[in-house]
Parts: sequence; C-alpha cells; structure tokens
Amino acid sequence: MTQMEPIAVPTTADKDWWRGAVIYQIYPRSFQDSNGDGIGDLAGIVHRLKHIADMGVDAIWISPFFRSPMLDFGYDVSDYRDIDPMFGTLGDFDVLMQEAHRLGLKVLIDLVLSHTSEEHPWFRESSSSHSNPKSDWYVWADAKPDGTPPNNWLAIFGGSAWEWNAERMQYYLHNFLTAQPDLNLHNEEVQTELLEVARFWLDRGVDGFRLDTINFYFHDAQLRDNPALPIEDRNDTIAPAVNPYNWQDHQYDKNRPENLDFLRKMRAVLDEYPAATMVGEVGDGQYGMEIQAQYTAGTDKVHMCYDFAFLSNSYPSGTRVAEVLNHFADVNKDGWACWAFSNHDVTRHATRWNLSEPACKVYAALLMCLRGSVCIYQGEELGLTEAFVPFEDLQDPYGIRFWPNYRGRDGCRTPIPWVTDNAVGGFSDAKPWLPVAVEHLERSVARQQDNPESMLNFYSSMIAFRQTLPALTKGTLDLVGHSDDWISIIRTEGAQRVFCAFNLGDQPQDIAMPPGAWALTEGSPFVSTDVAQTVTLPPHQAFFATDQDT
Repeated sequence: MTQMEPIAVPTTADKDWWRGAVIYQIYPRSFQDSNGDGIGDLAGIVHRLKHIADMGVDAIWISPFFRSPMLDFGYDVSDYRDIDPMFGTLGDFDVLMQEAHRLGLKVLIDLVLSHTSEEHPWFRESSSSHSNPKSDWYVWADAKPDGTPPNNWLAIFGGSAWEWNAERMQYYLHNFLTAQPDLNLHNEEVQTELLEVARFWLDRGVDGFRLDTINFYFHDAQLRDNPALPIEDRNDTIAPAVNPYNWQDHQYDKNRPENLDFLRKMRAVLDEYPAATMVGEVGDGQYGMEIQAQYTAGTDKVHMCYDFAFLSNSYPSGTRVAEVLNHFADVNKDGWACWAFSNHDVTRHATRWNLSEPACKVYAALLMCLRGSVCIYQGEELGLTEAFVPFEDLQDPYGIRFWPNYRGRDGCRTPIPWVTDNAVGGFSDAKPWLPVAVEHLERSVARQQDNPESMLNFYSSMIAFRQTLPALTKGTLDLVGHSDDWISIIRTEGAQRVFCAFNLGDQPQDIAMPPGAWALTEGSPFVSTDVAQTVTLPPHQAFFATDQDT
C-alpha cells in the first residue's frame, strides 16, 4: 500500500459545484469486469467512464471497494485505507481518479463509518479483552441478569441488534449483519481515526464522500429501549414489511443529537480542501426529512442528504410528490436535498412503481427539475427493470433470510448490459457473480446509444437541458398546482423564471399557466406544446416555459 502526496487542487475550484449536480452511482461489482473473474472492478470502471461522461453528469459515486470479507459486499470494511484485491489496487484507483478528472467528472466514494467488519483489526483487538487500548472502540454491553441482550434494539437485517461474544462475555451492537459490529463514536479516539480516514482519501484526490447510514453513527449511551410504533405508523420505507424492525420507533439506536457535533468535525475536515463535498444517506421511516434538515442546515455540517421519500414503495402521484415537496419546504429552510428514485438498496423504480417507458421518461424529467442535487443509479439511464434472481443464484444475505416474501437487493444489482449480442451483455468473459437478465439485453448501451428516441439519449438530453438553466440547478421551487395525475412548479434563479408541468398519467391533462409572459423554453427533449392560458399535455409529457418579463 502506498501513500500519495496530497494532490493539488486549484484554489479557484468551485466550492459550490455540488449544488444542483447530477451524480451517477456506480455499483462496482456489476459495472464492468476487466479480468475475467465475473466481478466488476476499478479497471472496468475506467474502461467505461466515457459512457458516463457522455451523459453529461457532473460526478460519480462509487460504492465501497475497500478490503472486506464481502459478507455485505463491501459495506463490511476490514481496511479503510486499501483496495480489496477483487477490485484492483491503489494504483488502479489512482488511474481511475486521473481519467475521471480528465473527462470532467468529480469522484465521490462511499464511506461506511458507522460499523466495520468483524475481521477489522480494530474489532479483533477490541474483542480480545476489557482492558486493551481499543476495548471501548465498539459498543459493548453486559447481558441482563437472565442472559438476554441489554435492550430491545433490532437489526435491519433481522433479529436482535446484539450478538454475544464469548471472549469478552458481553454483547456487541450491530445494526446490520452480526458480522458488522458498530463503532462507538462516543469515543473521541474513534472519531479522530475516522476523520483521518477521510483525510487519507481526500489527500488521494477524491472530491468527497457519500456517507453510508449517516444517522446510525451514535447510539443512546444509556441503552434505553425503543418504544413500540403504533401499527398505523409502520411502513416498509427502510426495512421490508416482513421485518419487525418496522415495529419500533427508533429513538435510541440511531438519530441521536450527539451526531451533530461529529458532522461538524467532518465538515471542518472537508473545508480544509478547496472543493470537497459530502452527501449523507438518512435511513429512517418516520423522521427522515426532519433529520435531513438538521444535518444540512447552515454551512457547518453535511452539504446535502437524501432520505427515502422517493426510494420507498409509495407511488409518486402528483399529490404524493406535492406532499413531499411541501414537507421538505416546511422543515428544511436552508438545507440542500439530493433526490433519487433508485439505488443499490431498493427495487428499481421502473418496477417498483410499474412504469412504462414513457412514464419513466416523464419521471426522469421531474427528477431533473426538483430543487436539489440528483443521484441516478447505474442502469437507470437504460430503463432497466428489476431482474428476477432465482433463489439458487442469490448473493444478498438479506434476501436469503426473508425469501420468498422479500427477495433482497440482488435484482437491482445485476450487471449492466453493454451489448445485446452476448449472453452476459459484454460485462465479462466469465459467468457473472449475478445473472444478467435476458430482458435487459434489449436495453443495452450499444442498442440505445444511436437511437435518438432511446431512454439513454433522453437522460442525456434532459441532463443537458437542466444544466443550461440556472433556475433548474440552483433556483428556488414554488409549487403551482397538482392532482394525482399531474404537477406543475416554478423554478426561479435571479432573473430566470421557468415553469415546469408534468403529466404523470395516461390521459391528456389540461394544466393552467400561471401569470407571466411565457415563451417555450428551448432545448426541451419533449414535443413542444404551444403556450396558452391552459396547456393540454398528452400522456406522460412535460412542458417548459420561460417568463419573458423577468
């Protein structure tokens, strides 16, 4: 492992580049295999970076590639400062950084700071005794007098959040797999070490981080029981409905106020670098938007966060979208959102919401017009649906545990189809770690890139449209009107005022224009509709007009 000298970043770098940015998430195991082992790697990403750059996005976010036993596919880290050999070497990462920057792409990497692998040297030392130097680096607690766990906390992957360790004769906390023990961030030494991990990668040239499970960093020091959640308030936003995790109001195992001070320390580290940023994942079924508001308020914590408002199973009707936007406006006065419809943890939204291709396009347009930054997940730009992965091919421990009522996350993680005339879509020369869905081959990059009507070219056009209008990237948002089948908004930045209307349904909709001297906005990827007092939009179409009086 080599240590690089800090990479110089121009002092003229735009510190605000992230505000309104479009970020493309890469799940490295499934992006491109370069060495024929059936698993994607860093060299494969380098090989395919032009595809991402050609879409016009601003940055990439790479899911974990650190050393790991891969029980949770890299989210169980055993060494924060090295690359798992499965993905390559630190040298490969440096090449990736150089090529991404050459292509104009910022690079965010996934930092998993709430927990490590049980194989991490820190945990091995911590579990060896009550008196070793790292004995308090993880969350340890004595059993109750009857030998049961210290409290009622549950793990997201099922069962108790406590696991017995016979060496220490104590329980340790794990909010996820038993092999993912939680770090004790109440310990200042742990905080300091994690901040040094961030510096290591910033010195290596990364432009920032996606912070995994950011609201799980701290636990209640008194280990108080979580109260029960009323049945009517339960939902499957964070865990599948078959998991009793949803039955608790998670007041004490996460979402703790102590986290704010640590986020300030993390922000101070990033502020040492000219243009670094971070986006936090807020995983909570009840308080996600409120937590997002706390973490992004002001300029001393996280730059932006996303919650699961549009990653849930709730269908995003015009009424639902308006509800989310109004709630966000009520609680988040000066923070910044990062919106997403799909990622590596949820069913792909084309399937989750049962969307046709025209519907996928109008929802993509809506996503690109929301106030905030945007994350798109690899394959989303191809219109990929959730793949069916038979039980015998499952890799995800979550799906294996709750099969068949919940099939896990493998269906959204299958390899990207680059070509059509190949059984594995050109992803690898070997059998892929997950099967390539046959229906995905018809949506390959090669099939779509020269088709002006394709989903891929639509995404590229919509991203370009967004980036030509400051109102869409950085402006304010005002809700004009909505029903279940449509929604209209106005985005404003300085003298630019853009009216955006979206027909989300399968019937024509008459949508009233607000007061203003409106003219069609140039560059829209949708068929133009004439400006009138009332605009009639065909099914699954969007309309954009710019106020000439401003």
